[in-house]
Amino acid sequence: MKFSFHPKLLDTLPGYGKGQLSHDVSAGLTVGVLALPLAMAFAIASGMSPTAGIWTAIVAGFIISALGGSRVQIGGPTGAFIPIIYAIVVDYGVQNLLVATMLAGAMLVAMGVFRIGNLIRFIPKTVVIGFTNGIAVVIFLAQIKDFLGLQIEHMPGEFFGKVKALVTHLDTLDIPTVALSVASLLVLLSWNRLARRYPAVGRLPGPLGVLVLATAANAILQLPVETIGSRFNGIPQELPAIGLPELSLATLGKLISPALTIALLGAIESLLSARVADSAIDDRHDPNQELIAQGLANLVAPLFGGFAATGAIARTATNVRTGGRTPVAGIAHAFVLLAIVLVFAPFARHIPLATLSAIVVVVSINMGEWHEFKGLSRFSLPYRTTLLTTFFVTVLFDLTLAVELGMVLASLFFIYRMSDLTRVERLPLAELSMMPGFLYPDGAPRVVAYSVYGSLFFGAIHKLEALLDPAENHPEVVILEMQHLVSMDTTGMEGLESLCKNLHKRGCALILCNLNTQPESLIRRSGFGDEVGPNNLCSDLYSALARARQLLPRFMDEDTL
Repeated sequence: MKFSFHPKLLDTLPGYGKGQLSHDVSAGLTVGVLALPLAMAFAIASGMSPTAGIWTAIVAGFIISALGGSRVQIGGPTGAFIPIIYAIVVDYGVQNLLVATMLAGAMLVAMGVFRIGNLIRFIPKTVVIGFTNGIAVVIFLAQIKDFLGLQIEHMPGEFFGKVKALVTHLDTLDIPTVALSVASLLVLLSWNRLARRYPAVGRLPGPLGVLVLATAANAILQLPVETIGSRFNGIPQELPAIGLPELSLATLGKLISPALTIALLGAIESLLSARVADSAIDDRHDPNQELIAQGLANLVAPLFGGFAATGAIARTATNVRTGGRTPVAGIAHAFVLLAIVLVFAPFARHIPLATLSAIVVVVSINMGEWHEFKGLSRFSLPYRTTLLTTFFVTVLFDLTLAVELGMVLASLFFIYRMSDLTRVERLPLAELSMMPGFLYPDGAPRVVAYSVYGSLFFGAIHKLEALLDPAENHPEVVILEMQHLVSMDTTGMEGLESLCKNLHKRGCALILCNLNTQPESLIRRSGFGDEVGPNNLCSDLYSALARARQLLPRFMDEDTL
């Protein structure tokens, strides 16, 4: 298939009217207001400034909506990136994070150009659930510092160092911070209930409502808690300086692996989000166009000081729920964020970090599919092993390693299962006893037939070894009935060639019949059809038996005639 650049926006513009514009702008306003606290909270949790989070949401959000392959996708920083971004900042610094983000953007563009979007869907559910729940735990753990107000100067990026730092600094717990964090958390968890009781409350997204209440309380009461102003000197009320990040050739090679992690997670999360949105609006996204847009967003955002972005499931769902049906809603959400920054930036200095931490804690709780752990006992051992391995490796070590191990385990279990389903069974040919010349004088068959089931591939080629067992009777013709063989790879092809050569050495002939399209095509293209003999490729079992009857005199002793 040829590469094509065709954003979904182009499909929605014909016939676009004022009515849809009204719905899209309304949805964009709601999502933009929701995105503000999340962008700041995710940035701070990632070791970045809140300004970086906001500009990531603005720039990347605009590009993903304008150039993406989904009608309703909303892009920006997400919680899933927190542990990855934080680890890169700790190990390599902010400038190298921006370089890694741009490298990831180039990788995503290449994925889209080479049409790898559909392959992302082949990642098993067990791996996706495992690393999603693992990321949720890592995010939750990373928020304990700000949630409790602990005085930790340098928070390690890896799990064991992080736990040690938290435990050893528990004596620095700050009571006012804990009180505000718990209050913010309780309000967030009960926001939907309050919205049902007080409709006016429901007009604000929960994170923004809590942020407004906590910021107002802090501004009036001057609470003794850390704020955006005290840690980051507020948010500049201006456009950021545009420029390339500083590039160090010495560390460029080391950034390939982190960049690949960002690209992989960005591709998975964005396409999962787009697929969920498709079912809600009865549409079908273009995965390759979506990857190109995600890549361009990650290439451009770092020029404005932003970092990794992808499709955000929660914001995309909010967009759909509030009436957004075209990319115009996502574009509007970016402009809403821009307007908020340019108008209300001075008030951001009063935002308590404890409240932003509570927002991220709720995000981590909601992003995990915890019910999957409860039902693990209902699933097979391979399912449980793959999911739990991916989960624990994500939490304890690294997301990239977790996904790699999860994919290896899932592949190995799949190979074993497919191998187990592949069978070679002896066919009972009772009619042989009725056919003169088909039996030896002692009643042993001179012709045997086997039916092959499943897939003949590198993991199941040993199933043919039984046909060469020296303990078996020495037939003169072996028939393989392959009606139930659905596929065969080159290793399976080599196995058949080896079987044919060994049978010929023993004075036997091989006949294949009832070949399906794929195995037959491989047999003919490889030249094995000529080796086994065109007349020995039969359409059905009866034709194969007739061919065997023709071959028997060539292999019979004169005494048996």
